[in-house]
Amino acid sequence: MLAKIHTIALFGVDGIAVEVEVDIANGLPSFSTVGLAEGAVRESKDRVKAAINNSGYTFPNRRITVNLAPADVKKAGTSYDLPMAIGILAAVEPFNQEKLASMVLAGELSLDGKLRAVQGILSMVTAAREQGKKAILVPLANCREAAMVRGIEVYGLTSLDQAVEFLTDRLPLTMAIADHSLALPAHDDLDFSDVKGQEHVKRAMEVAAAGGHNILLNGSPGSGKTMIAKRFATILPDLTFEESLETTKIYSIMGLLAPEQGLVRQRPFRAPHHTISDAGLIGGGNQPRPGEVSLAHNGVLFLDEFPEYKKHVLEVLRQPMEDGSVIISRASTSLEFPARFMLVAAMNPCPCGHLGDHLHNCTCSEAQIKRYKDKLSGPLLDRIDIHLEVPAVPFKEMTKGREGENSKTIRTRVIAARALQTSRFKGHKRTYANSQMSSRDLKKYCLLDPNSLNLLEQGMERLRLSARAYNRILKIARTIADLAGLEQIGPGHIAEALQYRRIDRRT
Repeated sequence: MLAKIHTIALFGVDGIAVEVEVDIANGLPSFSTVGLAEGAVRESKDRVKAAINNSGYTFPNRRITVNLAPADVKKAGTSYDLPMAIGILAAVEPFNQEKLASMVLAGELSLDGKLRAVQGILSMVTAAREQGKKAILVPLANCREAAMVRGIEVYGLTSLDQAVEFLTDRLPLTMAIADHSLALPAHDDLDFSDVKGQEHVKRAMEVAAAGGHNILLNGSPGSGKTMIAKRFATILPDLTFEESLETTKIYSIMGLLAPEQGLVRQRPFRAPHHTISDAGLIGGGNQPRPGEVSLAHNGVLFLDEFPEYKKHVLEVLRQPMEDGSVIISRASTSLEFPARFMLVAAMNPCPCGHLGDHLHNCTCSEAQIKRYKDKLSGPLLDRIDIHLEVPAVPFKEMTKGREGENSKTIRTRVIAARALQTSRFKGHKRTYANSQMSSRDLKKYCLLDPNSLNLLEQGMERLRLSARAYNRILKIARTIADLAGLEQIGPGHIAEALQYRRIDRRT
């Protein structure tokens, strides 16, 4: 007797079709699982047997073989419990075969037959829809997340016997409806109006948010770098539905979604400690998992004390900063994780932090300062669009009663600039903001008049900037013009963009 059940395996952040083939034959009682099953999948036979018996069904006392096809793809996780249990029962009991063939099943079983939530359900539902399946059965705890995918019916289950009753047409189930009514979480305790002075820094953060640019803040301790960086998310536009789905896939695979959270609705803000490893930052492991750069996808990656990170850890940032994705290769496979983030980095000018500070004397030697700055390579710094000095705030500025511009006002301008870019890049597959423009886009959208071109040439020569820096300046100038609502880039936009580049990376 043979039964076939459809489920989904996770491959990176995507899902691929898996067919669970169950064969029950005469012979000594046994239960074997084949098809590159990892530890949790091999252990599922004990959970499945107990769940079937404790749900009131009879577990076949015969030779059972479960094949997970295709056999050359590794299977990991606990989501195979439900399809395996249904496959065993379908091999000995009459099921609605037409319904089974049109559905995908996924879920972890407890010993009493109850269904537990599994990770990566959003990727599974998306893959099931792309395969043309009509519906998917998932644990009730995953229902809110699964229902966010349009174009496929989602049914939430609480137990194995409920699944059996539904698939034998003895129990109707209500299709899950997506809930988009949840309000966005607010940043009630964070606002740019809290920042005293530092108007030029707030302007640079506005430019970075408007164009999706990376930014490096360089200043002495207590100048407000971290305070400003933590408020960066308050001026970013909301996630689009597509961006929200992309981000939620990653958080679902990592098991970071709360049970009541269907989608990630706010742009991520990730701030890993400087002791993080390269695998923790980029992703990796025996079974490759997303790292912090992927968890910051469509959001912000904040690296405080930038030079304190290990140099080899920082160097692995270069590929995702350039490509918007991370490729992790192993002997048996190669996985790609999305990693389109805005980098906000903060650093001191020297190990003691007081180089150039007129209120404190720097105690570092020239060798210490050089060694400190050498942790940041030229190619890495070239990939950061905006470089900004953050001076200490004068006492008079701190004691002023007047509040600065609030986040809501700045965010309004950012959203208007992003709307221009959305219209400009409509139809582009991988370009969503000015920071992602290709060389062809720069030629099309960053045309300069003679005065602007002359100013840029002088700035490039005087500041000794690279060809990559030239492209960055054009992108920043395009963003500054967008904030002003202008189609043509002018000399003023070029002049401001040039101010955001470092003069010499070693001094």
